[in-house]
Amino acid sequence: MPLHFDPPEFEARLAAARRALTAQGLDALLMFRQESMYYLSGYDTFGYVYFQCLVLTGDGHQVLLTRAPDRRQAELTSRLSDIRVWRDAPDADPAMELRAILQELGLRSGRLGVEYEAYGLTARNGKRLEAALTGFATLVDASFLVTRLRLVKSPAEIAYVRKAAALADDALDAALDLAHAGGEEAEILARMQAAIVSGGGDDPANEFIIGSGPQALLCRYHSGRRQLDPQDQLTLEWAGVYRHYHAAMMRTIPIGSAPDRQVEMHKVARDALLAVEAALQPGRPVGEAFDAHARVIDAAGMQAARMNACGYSLGAVFAPNWMDWPMLYHGNPVEVTPGMVFFCHMIVFDDAAGLAMSLGRTSLIGPTGAEPLTRHGLDLAVG
Repeated sequence: MPLHFDPPEFEARLAAARRALTAQGLDALLMFRQESMYYLSGYDTFGYVYFQCLVLTGDGHQVLLTRAPDRRQAELTSRLSDIRVWRDAPDADPAMELRAILQELGLRSGRLGVEYEAYGLTARNGKRLEAALTGFATLVDASFLVTRLRLVKSPAEIAYVRKAAALADDALDAALDLAHAGGEEAEILARMQAAIVSGGGDDPANEFIIGSGPQALLCRYHSGRRQLDPQDQLTLEWAGVYRHYHAAMMRTIPIGSAPDRQVEMHKVARDALLAVEAALQPGRPVGEAFDAHARVIDAAGMQAARMNACGYSLGAVFAPNWMDWPMLYHGNPVEVTPGMVFFCHMIVFDDAAGLAMSLGRTSLIGPTGAEPLTRHGLDLAVG
């Protein structure tokens, strides 16, 4: 099974991770984020729902501790060769097995970075980890060491992001064909997902958002499908996904006709999106992009209808969500850099009027600013 990147790409990533370890005075990194494991080795699995750790030492050695179902997964999808398996048993304690590996690697009394900010490290497993390593080594929160490296994409990664964006466009085409009175949410969702999978894409890291009628004012997935009424509204948030790289989009589509208030909301959302993209300038903090969003929406008298964040970074991510670090909110100091990818979403929900309007797309940051990665325009589509 071929890896998704060439060996030199992985070598460059490992070298950068080792430099980051040295800069932070760490002897090793204990990775629990599946994104980090995928980034540094190609290892592709959802086995992180159980205790699993990839150890990276300062000299570049990697050791994976996982369960038996993921041994072959690691062998076939990654560059990893040192793979250890802990056995399921009533008294199994994989944290103690990790301690033995660290002892073998000469890391007793070492300074070890830990990815605490990880869905793969539950609170219970975190306690077991700390109990096993108390008095053995010094643990340091290094949750964002690899995450920061992942933020700026290489040319090879950007090619995957562009493919994901093309798949997102295909999904929107499929949705627009069915977004009309009598249309079925279930069929719209099925066609969108089919467009991505048939185009060579992957499952998304979280469910697509789909809601109509009053549920168009929700920005989370919920179970249960309905049929579109002659006068209705449909909110969609989805992502094209390729090799786990995500390119998200968001739209609210009025059904039948668009009330004047909703037309106004769309204009404000469009102006806000363009202002956010204009603010994503290299060298500027990402928080300024949110401020641009707030200025436009607040000036239109819709402050109560907006959110307190207007987007986030995207990359190769795993369930349970495709939101990557950092998020676009006021005061966020992370500096915009060419090679970053952001999903900017303008969400304006008028509870009093019962009307929704959302507009979002993914952009790649280039030397002069944001490049939207979609062939679809921003005009209001009415089904």
